Amino acid sequence: MAETFAHGETLTAIVVSHDSAGVLGACLASLAAEGVPAIVVDNASLDASREVAEEAGARVIASPRNEGFGRAMNIGVQEAATPFVLLVNPDLTFEPGAVAALLAAARLYPDAGLLAPRLIEPDGRHFFAMRSSLSPFLHNVRGRKWTIEGDCCAPFLSGACLLAPRDLFLALGGFDADIFLFYEDDDLCARVAARGRALVHVDGAVARHLRGRSSSPRPGRTFKVRYHMAWSRLYVARKWGRRESPWPWIARSAVKLALAALVRNRKRMERHAGTLAGARDFLRGKRAIAREGLE
Repeated sequence: MAETFAHGETLTAIVVSHDSAGVLGACLASLAAEGVPAIVVDNASLDASREVAEEAGARVIASPRNEGFGRAMNIGVQEAATPFVLLVNPDLTFEPGAVAALLAAARLYPDAGLLAPRLIEPDGRHFFAMRSSLSPFLHNVRGRKWTIEGDCCAPFLSGACLLAPRDLFLALGGFDADIFLFYEDDDLCARVAARGRALVHVDGAVARHLRGRSSSPRPGRTFKVRYHMAWSRLYVARKWGRRESPWPWIARSAVKLALAALVRNRKRMERHAGTLAGARDFLRGKRAIAREGLE
């Protein structure tokens, strides 16, 4: 079936799904419309994600456990056999011509290590990171707003959609396998830049990102999200020599958790309890993947 895809010899899309049936079909349909074959790595979904992927004609790698975003992406890239890989969130769709524009930019900027499209948020805003604490070589410490007109180098590219040379991605070791979720894209961008390769925003490639819709809501998911947000942020900061103590995270979340408990706001309790647990585990030296049973 690969020969039916216009970009099948050049590019493979890797999509990680986890309870993503509600959005995955649209994502895969937009990839097919762009002539891109897809590998879907399914992280032990409890919904119909695998069936949706198979019906869309994607190759499905069914993981018996939830490997997390970056680790699952690494599995998919290993299975690809094309010079480029397109790393895609399941809640993202491409506008016509977006993939062709990304590939054209990759040829135009051979020093690019990662390229990303113009990401349009649900409210119509354009996502563009004005600064990154992991990219001190780009001097925009206060995050001064830029008017984006055309392609440009960026301090950070969102992991919602990244085009990468497969050989470079593998040479870098892929996404950091110690990160279960969040900030794996910050870390990858920093390692690509450290190799002397550019992070390129491709203005003519447009994709729409639903943001936060990759997985359907389930009990306990808010706790897990907040846990990994805190742990991964502290881990990446330490990895790159930034001084960020877990103690302020612990103190703030403990106070907020107590206040939420006083008014019996269960949503806020779950959120702050997750942040507290993530920061506390980091302080204790516990790895996030150990919590997920992945060691």
